[in-house]
Order: sequence, then structure tokens, then C-alpha cells
Amino acid sequence: MIIQIGPAYYMYFDPKLWEARQPYPPLGTLYAASVLRQSGHLPILFDATLARSEKEWEDKLAQSRPDLAVIYEDNFNYLSKMCLLRMRHAALNMIEAARRRNIPVVVSGSDAADHAETYLSHGADYVIIGEGEQTLAELVNLIESGREEEAAEVDGLAYLNNGVVFKTRPRQNIRKPDTLPFPARDLADMDHYRDIWISNHGYFSLNMVTARGCPFHCNWCAKPIWGQRYHTRSPKNVVEEMEQIKNDFAPDYLWFMDDIMGMKPSWLVEFAGLIRKKEINIPFKCLNRPDLLLREGIVNSLARAGCDMVWIGAESGSQKILDAMEKGTRVDQIDEATRLLRDHGIKTGYFLQYGYPGETTEDIALTLEMIRRNQPDDIGISVSYPLPGTKFYDSINEQLGSKQNWYDSNDMAMMYEGPYSTPFYRKLHTITHNEFYLISKRDEVVQSLTRPRLSNWRSIAGYLKRKLLLPLQWRQLRRLSGNPANTFTPPDNRLSRQQAATPTH
Repeated sequence: MIIQIGPAYYMYFDPKLWEARQPYPPLGTLYAASVLRQSGHLPILFDATLARSEKEWEDKLAQSRPDLAVIYEDNFNYLSKMCLLRMRHAALNMIEAARRRNIPVVVSGSDAADHAETYLSHGADYVIIGEGEQTLAELVNLIESGREEEAAEVDGLAYLNNGVVFKTRPRQNIRKPDTLPFPARDLADMDHYRDIWISNHGYFSLNMVTARGCPFHCNWCAKPIWGQRYHTRSPKNVVEEMEQIKNDFAPDYLWFMDDIMGMKPSWLVEFAGLIRKKEINIPFKCLNRPDLLLREGIVNSLARAGCDMVWIGAESGSQKILDAMEKGTRVDQIDEATRLLRDHGIKTGYFLQYGYPGETTEDIALTLEMIRRNQPDDIGISVSYPLPGTKFYDSINEQLGSKQNWYDSNDMAMMYEGPYSTPFYRKLHTITHNEFYLISKRDEVVQSLTRPRLSNWRSIAGYLKRKLLLPLQWRQLRRLSGNPANTFTPPDNRLSRQQAATPTH
């Protein structure tokens, strides 16, 4: 069968991500395409990541004239898990475009799993629930052989039966991901990706995964695809893929998109040893938890493997909020993990989350103090986001109004009765980024004063502008909090990075 397959995440429809110009091929989609190819089918990739509109999907349908259209979300992309409304609209438009040409449609992704009836009522023939590769391969074989009446025997499907959504048995996860073929990266326009990266950042980055799922129990984290399970590839299999990527595409950098990379020290020890033996030498970034990073040998092995940066799910500098989230981590572990990574020459990024129920300005102040104290190399900020299937969602479900998803990743809207208003958190988002900028750039600006070039003065002017605006922004935030006498305060920017790295007890 000829199968047109692609995600519905259009980076062009997400202004913040489009401006950042850091596109990655849709890894989950390329895995599915590779499995289809292994099953004897001809997958044709439509890469919405680089497209400008759904019309390009329809144009490609006209050109490729496929037997089947598959909208397969990249489930390694956290934005797909967030189910942005703009991308849902795009997916529904793509379904309707295929149906106008009498092409059957299969959809796989977090939003479709949570809202199967919405997708089926817009014309999708099948929605895949859970991990999708095996389900898709089995379903396509049925469709090709004209045995769609046997679809009820395929695990992990939803479809309409007499106008009612019928779901088959749950699909069991792939316990040995090594059995999957490597993603079909040859289908993607790698030259286009390379050009965007090089022209905007001076290097070319590609993405990989070493594992699927997450076994931890953060009560706001949805797991519609892999559930609470965690299955990892062998270090040998991962390094073989890295070697193939190096030979075929020569990236300068890699992003391991796993929720957690290298949960066991023994896995990382073997991984680092194989990388050094094969002399792959590609720096990478990955995600991890502060408690895991403190296990003996983890950070040392990451450094030996060439890790450049670790993003930590810090979330909050308040232990009260971490406990309410059921994170299972402590603030002192975040501090210690940051210092340990820095001692090994590895940069640190913090994912931060504001607006969790019960959060006060004192808790916010503790988060800001954590940033000032540890001075991470980068930060990412969100507000608590209710996703179906989580304890958090269940606890605030009655508070949800008509808007239950962000439109794009820069929305930052509170969709329940949070501690403060949406304008408050949007202002806090701006202030946190400005404070982080002033702390992280202070030493650079001081050094620039000794080199009076035009480009340096521009940096200095930008720094001073943020510094002068910050007191006004703080006053605005206090007013938005409803208590202008609030005690949380701007940072003391006098600390250098070296001072901040010194442990305090």
C-alpha cells in the first residue's frame, strides 16, 4: 500500500517555536514509517514541522494518491502531549481533506487518544490508542487484504460502530524496543533542517530516544501512550543508531528526547564505554531527575559519553509544592545535582512550573531564589496544565471552563481557578526570564565594558533596558497579585556564577 503519513504539529502555527528556529524531524512518525516499510508498504512522509499550512498536506495527497492517510503524532514531542488547539484544528482539517478524496484515515496521538470521538466524528476511520507502531502495522495489513471486519481483533483501536465509539482491547507496550527498526530519517528533508539550524544557530542538531515512557508518578503528567511503563533500548542498539546518524547526516549535536535518559548507572556506564570505543564524539543534551543524577556514577558517565547539558524537571523551589505534585524529589537534590553537573563540565537547564494549586507568593519567591542561588544555564517556564487522565486533572475538573487546551505554546492561560490570574502568570513568566537573563549575562556584560565594540554596546544596552524595566514589572506583578504590599522581591544581581556555585547550608 501507498501510505501518506505525517504529524499535525505545524511549527509555523506556533509563533514562539517558529521564532526559535530549532526544528526536529517528527521522530515518532519516522518510527511508524519505518515499521510500515518493514511490513512491505510504501510510506510517503508529509512533514508538517516544515510546512506552512494544511493545504500542503492536501496538495501532497493529490500528488501521491495514497491508498491510506495516517496522521501520526510525534509522541516524543511534549507539545503533542499538551494537545494544542491549533494543532487539533490542523489535524481535523487534514482528516477532512483526505475524506474529500475518499482516502481512509487513521490517527494516532495523545489528543486523539483522549478525544477519539472528536476525531472519528470528523471523518477518521480509526484512532490508535496507546503505542502505535504494532497497531498500525496490523491494521494496515487488514485494510490491504480487505478484512476490515476483523478490526475488533486488533488491540489498541477505537472506531465508530453504529455511531458509537467502540474500543478494542488495550495494546501491550513493546517490551524490547531494540526490535524496532531505526526511524526512517531518509524520508525527511534533512538538507532543509540543516539549513535552518546552520543559518540560525551555526550548528546542526538531530533527535533520538533511548527509552519509552516514565515510571514516576508526578500527578500532573499525562501518560496516554506508554502509561506508567518504562522500556529502554540496549546501549549497543542506541550507539549503533548514533553511528548510523553520524555517517548519514553528520549532526553537530544530539537531543535525547526521553523523559528520563539512563535511569540505571550500569546502562550509562556501558553507553559511555561504547561511545568512547567507537569514537562517536557528538555532544548531546538530555532530560533527567535530580534524585537520579545523584546516584553514584550517573553524572560521571554522562560526562564521559559527551553530555553537554541536562534539563532537570525542577518545577519549583518550594518543597511544599514539590510534595503536592508528588514529584518524589527535594529542593536540596536540585541544588546538589546542579553543582555536581557543573563540577563535571555539564550545563543545566530547569523546567519550572507556576500556578499549581496552593502556590503562594512565598512559594514563587522560593523558586526565584533557587534560580538566583544555582544559576542554571537555561530555563523553561510553564503554568500547571490539566491533562485528562491525571490526578491533577481529576482534582480541578469541576473548575474547567470551555477552554481546556492552550491554542499554542505561548498561550500561558490558566484553565482552572489557580492561585492567581492569567495576566499575573504571564507577567511572572516575563519577570522570571528577565531576572534569569540579568543573572546569567552579568559577567558577560562586565567583560564587554572592557572591549568597547559596537556589538558589545548593543548587548550592554539590552541588558540595561531589562534592568531598568524590572522594578516596574515587579510593581505590576504585585498589583496583579491583589496585594501591592507583597514581600517577594527582585534578585540581588551581584552574585557571580562562581559565587553561586559555592554550596550554602
